[in-house]
Amino acid sequence: MVSELERKSVPSKKPPVRRGERYKVRIETLGKGGDGIARIKGFVIFVPKTNVGDEVQIEIKNVKERFAFGEVVG
Repeated sequence: MVSELERKSVPSKKPPVRRGERYKVRIETLGKGGDGIARIKGFVIFVPKTNVGDEVQIEIKNVKERFAFGEVVG
């Protein structure tokens, strides 16, 4: 049996993106704060100053465990 403490300490899956990488993405929806949301391999990327349907080149600026922030480049 796995204790609650052990379950929380199990490392989660590593994010599929890294800071500094560039991707071409399509904005699927908007977040509560108005940022565009794209996905890379199902992983959520918040992209400010974008709208639904935009296809943009982004650079990953900050990566968290469950999401990342990108910035439009080019």
